Amino acid sequence: MATLAISLGIAGVIGRSFSHKPFTGTDTLSLPGSDLPFIGPLLFDQDSLFYLTLILVIALWYVMRHTRVGLRLRAVGEDPASADVAGVAVDWYKLIAATLAGSLCGLAGAYLCLSGSNVWVDNMIAGRGWIAMALVAFARWQPLRALAGAFLFGALEALLPRMQASGVDMPIYLMGMIPYLLTIAVLIIIARFGRHDAQPAALGMIYLRQDRH
Repeated sequence: MATLAISLGIAGVIGRSFSHKPFTGTDTLSLPGSDLPFIGPLLFDQDSLFYLTLILVIALWYVMRHTRVGLRLRAVGEDPASADVAGVAVDWYKLIAATLAGSLCGLAGAYLCLSGSNVWVDNMIAGRGWIAMALVAFARWQPLRALAGAFLFGALEALLPRMQASGVDMPIYLMGMIPYLLTIAVLIIIARFGRHDAQPAALGMIYLRQDRH
């Protein structure tokens, strides 16, 4: 929590002079097929960050499942002591994984202002990081499943302002609560009925070589 508070404070200080000032974001790429009914605008008429995300998800899935680096990274997550015995640099893999994860989180935050709204305001993520954490558990730590889940959560969040614009009589604050209520429901369902063997066995554990048996 201290890291979160420090990060929000740094972002607020650096971005103070840019707050509430509209700017030109990423351009929309109209690819062949964008004129197809319904699915065309959804898949073929998006911005460059959207397609970069798709490429990153597929690349991450391939690396994790079909490369030696991915095998070693999964070994570190499951049993760092055994990976250490096998000659894997456990600390380096954990550091690199955490750095890349933080970078992807930063890219997600950049998407909100560069593509989603074309404006930056302090704390504009509004708790969406917790939704992302629930999405990881919902996807059982599988990149392709996470992509499908992201479409589900994103579709719900995009649906709410369109319902309001179409004249649906719903309290605006209740509509804003729905994505977070769905997140809580997903976490409850996973905790009650989900399989807990999907997450890495050493998740959240501190590994010290001197403690190795």
